[in-house]
Amino acid sequence: MDQLMRPFILIYHLVHSIWMLPKKIFGKTEDAIIGLQDQNDLKKEQLEQNVEKEEADDNFKGIKKEVVQRKQEPLFSFRYVAINSQGKKEQGTFEAETLENAKEFLTNEGYNLISIKPRQKLDIDLFANSKIKVADLSFSLTQLSTYLKAGIPLIDSVRILAKQSSKPELKKAFEKLVYDLLKGESLSTAMEHQDKKFPKLLVNMVKTAEMTGDLASILDDMADYYTSMNKTRKQMISALTYPSVILVLALCVLVFMLIYIVPSFVNMFESQDATLPWITLFVMGASDFIKNNILWILIALVIIIGIFIYLFKNVKAFRKTIQTIIMRMPVFGKIVIYNEVTNFTKTFASLLNHGVFITDSMEILSKITGNEVYKRIINKTIRNLGKGESISTAFKGEWAFPIVAYEMIVTGESTGQLGLMMEKVAEHFQVLHKTIIDQLKSLIEPIMIAILALIVGVILLSIVVPMFDIYGKIN
Repeated sequence: MDQLMRPFILIYHLVHSIWMLPKKIFGKTEDAIIGLQDQNDLKKEQLEQNVEKEEADDNFKGIKKEVVQRKQEPLFSFRYVAINSQGKKEQGTFEAETLENAKEFLTNEGYNLISIKPRQKLDIDLFANSKIKVADLSFSLTQLSTYLKAGIPLIDSVRILAKQSSKPELKKAFEKLVYDLLKGESLSTAMEHQDKKFPKLLVNMVKTAEMTGDLASILDDMADYYTSMNKTRKQMISALTYPSVILVLALCVLVFMLIYIVPSFVNMFESQDATLPWITLFVMGASDFIKNNILWILIALVIIIGIFIYLFKNVKAFRKTIQTIIMRMPVFGKIVIYNEVTNFTKTFASLLNHGVFITDSMEILSKITGNEVYKRIINKTIRNLGKGESISTAFKGEWAFPIVAYEMIVTGESTGQLGLMMEKVAEHFQVLHKTIIDQLKSLIEPIMIAILALIVGVILLSIVVPMFDIYGKIN
């Protein structure tokens, strides 16, 4: 049976194969054509995307090249002598691309030029790298905001500030702002060109204001901010001035007594053949050493102080170590911590309240703080934000960040009022900072008096004790 059916089965498969052959051939061809069309469409789309990307890259490169060229455009410094708008003779320096540009600008600003020439190598400008004082900056920002609110254009407002400024460093800074504004630069870019004059925080806040169109309001806020910072800085200076002065005076008195007073008694003791106790021998030895090596001691002190300043400014590990030691000290540590927390939270609140993103705020904070301990915490916060973690995670368990401030950050994150919470933290620690400084002032006076009494007492004791021995021999 199987043998009989086998031919029929073979014939069926043969007929079926012949029947399906055209369909398979044309079907595969159709699929191939469709696949080729899809591939061509995909290649065409990719080609168009590549062309667009290349065009965008070319445009970006052109813009980048233009920006680089603008930044690299050299400025030459010129020394001028002129009669100003008040009829007074004035001399100063100004930077411009060419001599003609400098002449044109100064003439348009109301100067009657007497002479102007390129500065020589030995011609030093004392105000070239000097920073604007915080008090002057705060007052100038308030003035600028007032002019803008009165409807005066920005260039004219800055020009008024330049003409009103009696301090050479302020006048020059505002004139350079006017020069850049006339070239079409924005205020933030003009400030950025003078990064040593204007703080980075102010530049970033002005940049934000230019995007939101609320420059006057942000200038007012920054004026209040710098006023508060200046107040805190003065508190720090007043707290450290008194003990520093007393310490210097104590050292001067000590050196004077060891060099001029003790040696006269030493001669008397030697002539009387008095028995000298250990305290007298110690003071006499110190007197001889200072008297014979005073010049070398002064040179060594200058070198040590110079090396310390150099290392503190240029070596991050050394700076961090010194700052950590100071912050670990009983009283002075709290003063530094409260001051840093106040500055950090106040600046952070100002950035957040003006719409600056948290990551951008942290990057700005890391650039403006000079304390390596807090810079490490801020950089840790930036890394945590990149991982999707909360801000408070980086501050948890940090010895340099008080628990109260940490809890307020947690509260601000949970309620969505982080800016407001940072303002409250800044106010709280500013009060604590002032309180501890007042306490330090009240404590430092008796402490310094006790130290002075101890020093003078040791010297007097070293003189009096041998005198008793001399009197005993005489009697």
